Amino acid sequence: MVANLDIVFSALADPTRRAILAMLLEDDMAVTDVAEPFQMSLTAISKHLGILAEAGLISREKRGRVIWCKLEPDAMRSASVWMQGFGQFEPVDLDAFERFLEGELAEEDSEAETQR
Repeated sequence: MVANLDIVFSALADPTRRAILAMLLEDDMAVTDVAEPFQMSLTAISKHLGILAEAGLISREKRGRVIWCKLEPDAMRSASVWMQGFGQFEPVDLDAFERFLEGELAEEDSEAETQR
């Protein structure tokens, strides 16, 4: 499991690969369609797709002359289970935190004014 996690997290470490996965959330795509929004060669995109496929995050299938890419969401299961182990921490409510800080800063300003 640890080796698989390393491969998955390594694949997810690159912003281009994360963007590709986000695109594939919508639907299966041909390799040329995946490459379209990126300013890199088709060879470079193919390398990224190869890394994603090796990690099991996508699958590729040849249909006629076109290679299609499909998201394999189950491949992230082990990474998700591992990350959920850290779920013991409460998520931070940033709005409440901001209100708290504003209150603290207002209180400090008020105390500073009183001391003058």
